[in-house]
Amino acid sequence: MSTLEIFGLGLAIVIVLVGALLMINFFTIWLRALFSGARVSITELVALRLQNAPVGLVVNVRITAIKSGISLSIDDLSAHFLAGGSIEMVVQSLIAARKANIRLEYDRACAIDLATKGTGKTVIEAVKTSVNPRVIDCPNPNAGKGTIDAVAKDGIVIKARARVTVRTNLDRFVGGATEETIVARVGEGIVSTIGSSDSYKDVLENPDRISKTVLGKSLDSNTAFEILSIDIADVDVGENVGAKLQAEQADANKLIAQAQAEVRRAAAVATEQEMVARVEEMRARVVEAEAQVPLAISEAFRSGNLGVMDHYRLNNIQADTTMRDAIGKDDDRPDASIDG
Repeated sequence: MSTLEIFGLGLAIVIVLVGALLMINFFTIWLRALFSGARVSITELVALRLQNAPVGLVVNVRITAIKSGISLSIDDLSAHFLAGGSIEMVVQSLIAARKANIRLEYDRACAIDLATKGTGKTVIEAVKTSVNPRVIDCPNPNAGKGTIDAVAKDGIVIKARARVTVRTNLDRFVGGATEETIVARVGEGIVSTIGSSDSYKDVLENPDRISKTVLGKSLDSNTAFEILSIDIADVDVGENVGAKLQAEQADANKLIAQAQAEVRRAAAVATEQEMVARVEEMRARVVEAEAQVPLAISEAFRSGNLGVMDHYRLNNIQADTTMRDAIGKDDDRPDASIDG
């Protein structure tokens, strides 16, 4: 045999072996897809194997989608699988949305699947919540607080608890705010509504006014949910915060008044002591002036302006004045007699 014949024979053997290998690995899968109405080529199966994608899983998921009336290609499923998504979850969510007449495209389902990865939620749960609305407690019992407390204008605390019925908004699920935002917004609306009420009696008489007011504020904007209803589950009356605050303010005013009175008392005491000091100062000046009298008399004697008889008359006048003062003091006593 010539070299060319040998090369041709070897090539034929290789082709036969490759064909046999392909038939062994992919014939069953290819045949199942063919009879299921989801035809797939051997080339696509080989491409899946080269991409390290599970050939059987991808084909089975495509068969499920085709049987449910959802047209998906092998490339669509393999691309999402290689991106780290769950093609089974995506197809099941598309089937559930189709059965419930909910518009959900494949690309959006893939985006939701990737967005919920690692969060403990799935795209199927998002679709189910869109079909069957769920109830969210406000406030969240897991947060450690059972009621939302707000104060009416009359100072009475109202303790409310609400239940919010929501369903998933698939168009805003990716990038939308979560349940915590819904709870926070509803709580803020309840506090605002109660705070604007003139009396706590108005809230107790018409609890539904809270629901109507909160629903009118479009609290579900830019969130992954659509609020269907807000129901007030419980309303209780708390303490009188207004009276408590007034009592505390009265105590504070009393302490301020006492402090101001103490300041005035201290100022009065200081002024009194200052007056006492000034009186003592005046008395010292009087004593000093009296001490100058003998000196003046001596100087008058030396200068001849005062004689001896003048000095005697001056002493007699002083003695007479002293006697009259003593008599006047004796007359001022309660037990003094007229004759005495």
